[in-house]
Amino acid sequence: MSKNTITLATAQAWAKNWRANPNNVIKAYLIPQDDITQLMAEADVQDVRAYCGIDGTGEYKLMLVGVDKNGNDLINEAVGANIYDFTMPCPSICDVNSPLFTLP
Repeated sequence: MSKNTITLATAQAWAKNWRANPNNVIKAYLIPQDDITQLMAEADVQDVRAYCGIDGTGEYKLMLVGVDKNGNDLINEAVGANIYDFTMPCPSICDVNSPLFTLP
């Protein structure tokens, strides 16, 4: 197994724990390759941090920001260090055949 990976059984257990919370309605987010590529191409980006939010209409949001080598968020629109709004939550955009969607 590669570094920083988990087994399907572990992922299913974690997903099941998340869904056990009655307030959680989101199962997953689809993150387009173009968005990740654009984020990783920003100056000084070493890693990515995800933030969860809910917009004014009640839609769940996943926001990603670049992170520098010191672990600091890179947020500065003036220099092109943007906050990315990935708005394709599941339900809506889902792989209904995924073993993480169809938990045992």
